[in-house]
Amino acid sequence: MPKQKISIGTWITIPNEQITEIIAKSPYDWIVIDLEHSTMSLDQAENLIRIIDANKKKSYVRITSDSTDQIKRMLDAGASGIIAPMIETFQQGKAIIDACFYPPRGKRSMGLYRAQGFGEKIVKNKYIKTQSKKIEVFFQIESKIALDNLDEIFSLPINGCFIGPYDLSLSFGDPGNFNSREFKKAEKKVIDYTKKYKIYCGFHQVEPEPKSIDALSKKGFSMIAYSVDFRMLDVMARSPFK
Repeated sequence: MPKQKISIGTWITIPNEQITEIIAKSPYDWIVIDLEHSTMSLDQAENLIRIIDANKKKSYVRITSDSTDQIKRMLDAGASGIIAPMIETFQQGKAIIDACFYPPRGKRSMGLYRAQGFGEKIVKNKYIKTQSKKIEVFFQIESKIALDNLDEIFSLPINGCFIGPYDLSLSFGDPGNFNSREFKKAEKKVIDYTKKYKIYCGFHQVEPEPKSIDALSKKGFSMIAYSVDFRMLDVMARSPFK
């Protein structure tokens, strides 16, 4: 894991191809397509993956739960990686890993779709030997239960984790308060454990506040999801009237 460079991406919930194209042309390193907290269909997500790919950015898909049903379809559609929400145990995490990788590393079943060049890459073994082994997996740490199981969770071969700030603060009974003693303690614990396991530690900065990037970097976060499409639109739409 790189020690210094901060990786910055953003979040998409609106299944609009023009909005995604505008964002993909911006200098983000990656873009998360959010299935968990949106009404986006898999077909719409696939179209956004194409747009992100065309602009040479990484496309991550946040699945709706720790269920593995969507993983093979989104990976077959060409997603660069998977973000799994609310991971609290080793068993949950292991199931995600199994669904992301072909045997012997995992249990992903074989498909011939967009990622596999509609069969052409399989014939030449390109996808099996190269691209499929580069799938990136991130777990979201969003509860007090997860905090108690970090050693087990991070022992799995993942690229990193994201703190889900709203759900994590909700688990302390103080939703949206990221300055409470409990939240700050939890935040530091996750950062320390990711350093121990040499994986990325991500934070979703929902409000589009540029100064937050430097502050989060100083705390020790190495991946920052900067805002989300609807907050960017809302903030800019209201800005002339403030």
